[in-house]
Amino acid sequence: MTLTPRIAALLTLPPFMWACNALIGRVLAPLVPPMLLNAMRWGLALALLLPLGWGAVATRERRAQIAQRWRALAMLGLLGVGAYNSLQYLALQTSTPINVTLIASSTPIWMLVVGALFFGERVRRAQALGGLLSMLGVLIVLLRGELGGVAGLRLVAGDLWMLLAAIGWAFYSWLLARPSPSLAGSARPSWNWAEFLLVQTIFGLFFASLAAGTEHALGAPWPDFSPGVLAALAFVAVGPAVLAYRAWGIGVLAVGPSIAGFFGNLTPLFAALLSALWLGQPPQPHHGAAFMLIVAGIVASNRP
Repeated sequence: MTLTPRIAALLTLPPFMWACNALIGRVLAPLVPPMLLNAMRWGLALALLLPLGWGAVATRERRAQIAQRWRALAMLGLLGVGAYNSLQYLALQTSTPINVTLIASSTPIWMLVVGALFFGERVRRAQALGGLLSMLGVLIVLLRGELGGVAGLRLVAGDLWMLLAAIGWAFYSWLLARPSPSLAGSARPSWNWAEFLLVQTIFGLFFASLAAGTEHALGAPWPDFSPGVLAALAFVAVGPAVLAYRAWGIGVLAVGPSIAGFFGNLTPLFAALLSALWLGQPPQPHHGAAFMLIVAGIVASNRP
C-alpha cells in the first residue's frame, strides 16, 4: 500500500472539511438550533445522494433487503448520522472548534476502550500506553491547560457533549468493523459507497428529524434563513457530509486505516488555523501540548 501524492491529497481533504464543519457549527450556534442544523444538513445530503445511490431503493427487492436489516441499519443511522453531528453542533454552542476537534481526535483511543469492553478485543500493552497518553491530552483540553485545577474543575458542557460524540462514533466504527450477521460477508447486499451511505442517511435522518422536532417543541426558535445561513448549510451538506466521506473511503482503501488515521489528526490543526483567521481565537500552548499527547498516544497504540 503506497501513499501517493493523489491519495495524500484525498486524505487531507476530509480533515479540512471536518475543521470547516466545526467552524461553521460555531458560527451558526446563535443562529440555528443544533438539532435542526444537523437535520437540515443530512436532508440536503440525502437529496445529493439520491441520484448516486438510487439503486439501493430502486426496486421492491432492494427495498426488501433494507427492511430485512432495519435494526442493524437503524443503529448505524442513529450513531453515525443522527447522533454524532447533533452532539458536535450542540457542543459548539459552548465550546470552541479547537477544543471540539481535539477531543474528536481522541476517537481512536475510545475505539480501543469500546472494543475491549463490548467486542472482546484484546488490548496490548502498547495500546494501553497509547490510551493513557491520549486521555492525558483530552484532560489537558478539559482543564484548559490548568493542570493544578482538577479539584475545582468546572467543565464546559460542550466539551462533555463532544466526548459523548467521540464515544458514540467509536461504537459506530465497531459496528462497521464487526457488523451484525445480516450485514456481514455474503449476507450484505451489493451496495456501493453511495448506496450504503444513502441507506444509513435515510434511517439517521428519521432520528435527526425527531430530535429537531423535540428541540422546537421545547422552545427552540425557528432560524432566519439568510443567504449566509443557506450557503453554510449547503457547504456542510456537500463538503463534510458527502465529499469528505467519499475521499476518506478511497484513501482508507488505498493505504489502510492506520496510515489514514494520522491524516485524521490534521483536523484540530486546520481548526486552529481557521479559528485564528476567522474567529480571532488563536490556539493556546495547552492546545499544542494536548495535540502532541493525543498523536503520541495513537502512534504508540499502533506499534506492532
